[in-house]
Amino acid sequence: KVGVFDKTRDGANRVADQIAEPGGKAFVSSVDIADYAAVGKAIAQFESEMGPTDVLVNNAGWDRFINFVDTTPELWDQLIAINLRGPLNMSHVVLKGMVARGHGRIVNIASVAGKEGNPNASAYSASKAGVIGLTKSLGKELARTGVLVNCVAPAVVKTELFSQMTEQHIQYMLSKIPMNRFGEVEEVAEMVAWLASDLCTFATGATFDLS
Repeated sequence: KVGVFDKTRDGANRVADQIAEPGGKAFVSSVDIADYAAVGKAIAQFESEMGPTDVLVNNAGWDRFINFVDTTPELWDQLIAINLRGPLNMSHVVLKGMVARGHGRIVNIASVAGKEGNPNASAYSASKAGVIGLTKSLGKELARTGVLVNCVAPAVVKTELFSQMTEQHIQYMLSKIPMNRFGEVEEVAEMVAWLASDLCTFATGATFDLS
């Protein structure tokens, strides 16, 4: 039973179809994760239909590849709202129930940009550094509650963000990867699946590189 939250319903429906194909059940909600009230309402609806939230994967994200001096305060705020406030909102809403039940898994998708800092991606890098800091803090705070909080920091992975990049920027990023290829979504999913499972029993507040 999976809740799929996406700002666009078309995107959420595509994922829901993939979940339903092998016999899973999907709850679809069109919600802006930067809106705390909207997140609370969406999760309440999900839990009323599907039951309590056992696992939360914060994987919504956005970037604009632009140099620092041309990055406006409005763009900074938008990137921080989606990439950092979004995971904060989602986690805040589900955590009370997880702690009360003594079990839960939160997996945040960060980025190597949050550790290394990517050129022409200052706001994105800062937001992902914030996700890593949030993960470390919550992991330590909740360590004895049965709720584990970890994050994955992938190198560049083939996603729809590629459509926003110039070929020059794509080649620059590729040149930094010793394997000379980009990561695949399925490779990220495998690591997330383990962190979300009961096979992960000790690691918390940790950042797992996928690079």
